[in-house]
Amino acid sequence: MQQVRLSAIEERVYQAVTALEVRGHVPYPDTIAQEAGMTEKELREPLHLLTERGLLHREDSPMAGLDFGPRWCARQVA
Repeated sequence: MQQVRLSAIEERVYQAVTALEVRGHVPYPDTIAQEAGMTEKELREPLHLLTERGLLHREDSPMAGLDFGPRWCARQVA
């Protein structure tokens, strides 16, 4: 299996997403930013990079009219 090298900020964001998921919290950008100790603006680039690498994926609300924004969920590594 290929090892993916992450920058310190990418690692922090990925760990924040997985920690939120483990605790049963929805990983919305504002909660990820709070968990990672960052602003939502600082979070944009690492989220994009982690998505490009296939470590996170974006999910939009499945219920019309109840969209609280995208959720960023960790991909399960096989």
